[in-house]
Amino acid sequence: MDSSTWTKTVHYIGGRWHEATSSESIEVIDAATEAVIGTVPAGTPADVDTAVAAAREAFEEWSTTPPEQRAKYLQLIAQGLRERSEEIATLIAHELGSPMWFSTAVQAEMPPVSFEVAAEVLAKYSFESSVGSSTVVREPVGVVGAIAPWNYPLHQVCVKVGPALAAGCTVVVKPSEVAPLSTYILAEVIDSVGLPPGVFNLVQGSGPVVGEAIAAHPEVDMVSFTGSTRAGKRVAELASQSVKRVALELGGKSANVILPDADLEEAVTSGVGACYANSGQTCSALTRMLVPRDRLEEAEAIAQRVAEQDYRIGDPFADGTKLGPLISAVQRERVRSYIEKGIAEGAKLVTGGADVPDDLGTGYYVQPTVFSEVDTSMTIAQEEIFGPVLSIMPYDSEADAVRIANDTVYGLGGGVWSGDPERARAVARRMRTGQVSINGGRGNALTPFGGYKQSGLGREFGEFGFEEFLEVKALL
Repeated sequence: MDSSTWTKTVHYIGGRWHEATSSESIEVIDAATEAVIGTVPAGTPADVDTAVAAAREAFEEWSTTPPEQRAKYLQLIAQGLRERSEEIATLIAHELGSPMWFSTAVQAEMPPVSFEVAAEVLAKYSFESSVGSSTVVREPVGVVGAIAPWNYPLHQVCVKVGPALAAGCTVVVKPSEVAPLSTYILAEVIDSVGLPPGVFNLVQGSGPVVGEAIAAHPEVDMVSFTGSTRAGKRVAELASQSVKRVALELGGKSANVILPDADLEEAVTSGVGACYANSGQTCSALTRMLVPRDRLEEAEAIAQRVAEQDYRIGDPFADGTKLGPLISAVQRERVRSYIEKGIAEGAKLVTGGADVPDDLGTGYYVQPTVFSEVDTSMTIAQEEIFGPVLSIMPYDSEADAVRIANDTVYGLGGGVWSGDPERARAVARRMRTGQVSINGGRGNALTPFGGYKQSGLGREFGEFGFEEFLEVKALL
């Protein structure tokens, strides 16, 4: 990949490409080759000030733009992203390491869906309702700071920007500095469709500098953040000083409960995939597989076979690659340290491990790993690893399975498998988590996504995500 193509010195502010105030830059690394593939400007609080001022100036006109006109812009943005989907997939395969099949099917496919869904919700939404003799009005919250993570670098931007713009808000976006390049494509598309200046603004930079400046800014009315629970706590702390609204989508340690009457082969096979998606770098990954104790050995054998035979690790652009590298050297060492801790704390290593995969000395690769005989006292059962590491945990009864599933500070995703869908739903209702997949049920972009407990505040997707960007006013 030609790094000169992605050597950037600009932000996108007020409807134009805006030179950064600092000459410092941040290198972007190809996760598979460890080569520099581009740079972005290291934004400053002054850049944030300029972007927020542009968003504030644009807010009054945009917030009163007719919903049907806002919806047209959203559809045009979605169309523009679809026209550049191949470019988006290739770029994210480089900067993140997602295999091309996954980058094409998910990383490039989901961003336009966010704008399409937002337009669909907007077309049907009623901003006023009657309560007795009073009227309740829903209005855009104002200027939104959107701070996104690196694991789904464009999708997680669009799932904030789409509904925020639909609601009538203006936005200042900060993508992850680790995987920031695809957001330039979004800015180019937005520029090409003629979105009014200042409605969308993009500032590159680090979390401690640009992210904190956005969260603390007195003219930002709301912050929507996706990332680690640790960073989310810092965002909430800064935002609280001006009592701004905060939406947080944070970490997870999701349980996949396989009940005794489930098809074990199907459930375990699916469960391995639900853990390893995006090389395990998914906040809602089903990283804890709960199985009946008397079927533990059988589940181990299936998981080992699936991990070793179906999850080929390697070059994201090579045919047959199922798992790519992790995002960075820091993340690779973090995941390897968790694997070593799992072994040290007595978990049974079924397959994989902390050693560098054969013939993959370059790139941030970690072997697909399966542990068994994991209990809730172990670090790997409690802390988010964010890599291809599955923990199989035995249980003794349905009540014990629910207890184990809920025995974590997180509550983002989950799964239940049963030969009886109603039994699965009954168990799912007892799980303290924001989303539960029944017998491998697939995601739905119209349903709410978000967490209980330390997995966050608020929801994304569909009408639920749209309403996060609205204030409520009573006219008496």
